[in-house]
Amino acid sequence: MSPFDDASGPDFGPADGPAPPPLTMEERAGVLDDLAELEVFRTLLEPTGIKGIVVDCPDCEEEHHVDWALMQANLRQLLDEGQTGRHEPPFDPNPDDYVSWDYASGYADGIAALAERDEPSGGRTGRHARDD
Repeated sequence: MSPFDDASGPDFGPADGPAPPPLTMEERAGVLDDLAELEVFRTLLEPTGIKGIVVDCPDCEEEHHVDWALMQANLRQLLDEGQTGRHEPPFDPNPDDYVSWDYASGYADGIAALAERDEPSGGRTGRHARDD
């Protein structure tokens, strides 16, 4: 007899925990900003061979390599449900194919600064839009 033959099935803990509290307006705005930034990062970095973002996981104290689509799905789920689910990490990822959020942000800022410098309109140079 298999341990799964029991009609109640195996005990994997509660199926649903308590629902997380809804995101505040500030939290929602932050997630929407992250989604917009992620799209910029992907547009700039994917053609260079970068497959996604690496994040430090406080639960298991390891790095997780998250591809662009999964990171976007996680952020959308956070908006919709107030939390993200667990996802399987890629099998044997090459760490060189992933960058940190800070690296991606710095890269995007660098590209923006170059574009401003090279813009023939005579506009301001050397300042990022966030400096206004």
